[in-house]
Amino acid sequence: MEFETKAIHAGEEPDLERGSGDVVVPIHLSSTFARRKVNQPTRGYEYSRTGNPTREALEKRLAVLEDAAFGLAFASGMAAESTLAITLLRTGDHVLAFDDLYGGTRRLFNRILDPHFKVEVTYVDARDPQYIRGAIRSSTRLIWLESPTNPLMKICDIAAIAEIARESNIRVVVDNTFLSPYFQKPLRLGATAVVHSSTKYLNGHSDSVGGAVMLSDEDLYRQLKFNQNAMGAILSPFDSFLVLRGIKTLSVRMREHERNALRLASYLEEHPQVKKVNYPGLESHPQHTLAHRQATGCGGMLSFEIKGGLDEAERFLESLRVFALAESLGGVESLIEHPALMTHASVPKEIREQVGLTDSLIRVSVGIEHIDDLIADFDQAFKMIA
Repeated sequence: MEFETKAIHAGEEPDLERGSGDVVVPIHLSSTFARRKVNQPTRGYEYSRTGNPTREALEKRLAVLEDAAFGLAFASGMAAESTLAITLLRTGDHVLAFDDLYGGTRRLFNRILDPHFKVEVTYVDARDPQYIRGAIRSSTRLIWLESPTNPLMKICDIAAIAEIARESNIRVVVDNTFLSPYFQKPLRLGATAVVHSSTKYLNGHSDSVGGAVMLSDEDLYRQLKFNQNAMGAILSPFDSFLVLRGIKTLSVRMREHERNALRLASYLEEHPQVKKVNYPGLESHPQHTLAHRQATGCGGMLSFEIKGGLDEAERFLESLRVFALAESLGGVESLIEHPALMTHASVPKEIREQVGLTDSLIRVSVGIEHIDDLIADFDQAFKMIA
């Protein structure tokens, strides 16, 4: 089946033999499940932290979308990342990570893994795979990537890095939140596991917080599944239902997000009050060719530097009417934020500046409203700071 069909049907096939033939999987709210035999759970279900039919339906769909054998749904993107990190790493291990990452991921690495678990993290500009090769140590166990990165939209060659990692028996994790499995399949490119904030494009409606991990390594899956249950970082049945419903329109939404993002990025590139635009769909992006080689689209995320500084950025953001000034991304509505003061505020200023995250940088999650209204909103906000 093609992606659009799988996004609607996978994990949600009507049970005509034992069930009532529901076309939409029910929300199984029960916290526990009765059984006839003491040592034999009914259909494998015993307690909803361990397994729940609604969450299981979502996990099947997550796996299918990423061309994975297994999927796991977590309480948040950070719950997914934390469980994955704790499963993969031990005291004394070394992690290589892209130098431009979501601020919450850096916080996990720098303020939890490093001080409490003695896991050292080195940040590398992964746009050049040889920088990764040169930074590998005998203790390196994991390479953590985003592509595109958050918020500077840098691209790394996932296949080339995965090949380097294989030479040293190092696992590779790719955060695929920005492009979604509709546009990019990191497992096909050699990644060990893919992580998502399902809060974002997978759900797509800004009404559910969740996370996901997709992978095909059965041994690693069993470890993750055990830790998911042991640590309790599970997605609720209702949130599982919301993500299942949201995924059904993923392909339609992603096409509209990308179309609007390209139009808005092109508009910004020509605007006299804009210093720089970061969007892989633009030919001016330094890795435009790579972006199109390893993905089928460039998604709905972009960032740009406004001329001036913090004052101009704040006045522009606070003048918008259609765009909501809010953290998060990937919803049908357009969101906009200031990384240095919002999503990446936990990253020290000197580190932000080293990777290019300036006080004039603005991140945009382009929604699926009419593009003329989005451009008109930017027009009036730019006039407020002219």
